[in-house]
Amino acid sequence: MKLGLSLFATSPETFAQIAKRAEEVGFESVWIPEHLVFPAELPATYPYSKDGRAPVRPGTPLYDPWVTLAFVASATKTIRLGTSVYVLPLRHPLVTARAVTTLDLLSGGRTILGFGVGWLQEEFEIVGEQFPKRGRRSDEIIEILKKLWSEKIIDHHGEFYDLGPLRFEPKSVQKPHPPIVIGGESRAALRRAARLGDGWIGVGGQSLDELARTVEQLRAFRKEFGREAEPLEITTGSRQLANDPDAVEKYREIGVTRLNLTPPLPEGRRATIDDVYAFLDDCGNLAARIR
Repeated sequence: MKLGLSLFATSPETFAQIAKRAEEVGFESVWIPEHLVFPAELPATYPYSKDGRAPVRPGTPLYDPWVTLAFVASATKTIRLGTSVYVLPLRHPLVTARAVTTLDLLSGGRTILGFGVGWLQEEFEIVGEQFPKRGRRSDEIIEILKKLWSEKIIDHHGEFYDLGPLRFEPKSVQKPHPPIVIGGESRAALRRAARLGDGWIGVGGQSLDELARTVEQLRAFRKEFGREAEPLEITTGSRQLANDPDAVEKYREIGVTRLNLTPPLPEGRRATIDDVYAFLDDCGNLAARIR
């Protein structure tokens, strides 16, 4: 079992310091959320809440995840650097491949590409991308990324992209490519994670029973695609471990391999770096216990 830390509770200029402390107390990874742009009003179409309301506001500051994680990488040595999650079909695959490769090189091979196909139709419309075909386009993008990161000459001719022959250098440090973990709770998303990914990442809104059923589905799909012998990372968020450290064993029994923890937000004010440090220090014993 690994511990990840969600980086968003404080100002981004503190992220490097926070990640360094997380590394010191035993966290395995840090994770950055991602959106490219918000419309002036957010619709009630968020799929992970009962009322469709997203846990962000239209005016929430958004930061480029690869630039932010490079900043974090410069202050750390071993902690892994992930996105939770990058909206993959909003960008051309060459743009994504270059960003991920650059971070992997600068960090010495610590990048994890966590991505989803996106839920906010207006975000796609703003940049001129088709929302209904985002799933199929993401499948093709994954295929292209793997080629860019591993093959000498890339020649791809698919439904959405016509590339090559071309060269893409340098390659990523991690071989054959940085880990790809795929988010989403729909049947299509779970099949995508089982067929094309190295793991699955959840937002953490599921109950333990729901999460257990999700893991069972992932394993069944993995077997269907002939990949049951390959490792499958299962990452999920959890807000309850600070109050119930024994809950980690329940996640482990289900098959979860990584828990992403979120520092509690103080009421009536913005979290400070000292608030996050206190949370991390409290988690130090938990990190040592589950190694």
